[in-house]
Amino acid sequence: MKKLLLSAAIVLGSLSSYAREVPTVQVQNQSSVLQEGYIEVEKVPDAVKKALETAYPGAVLGKAYINSKKEYKLEITVKDQKATVYADAAGNWINK
Repeated sequence: MKKLLLSAAIVLGSLSSYAREVPTVQVQNQSSVLQEGYIEVEKVPDAVKKALETAYPGAVLGKAYINSKKEYKLEITVKDQKATVYADAAGNWINK
């Protein structure tokens, strides 16, 4: 009887040794880096800044993105309203 209990304990103990913890994977949201082919940039051309000041007085530029066609996607805040506008490198507005 002791051998039977000992054998059962060994079998049950060996089953738990095969259990392993599944590693967790953290997914990071990279939408701020690459959005619809746009890449975030630190600076925008002076022509774009002037066009922004003229069209939206008092607007605060949040983030700016550029695509392969040299088109800028600008996230702006005017008073308490947020908006996204598009312009080319010369400061001409693009409708999207």
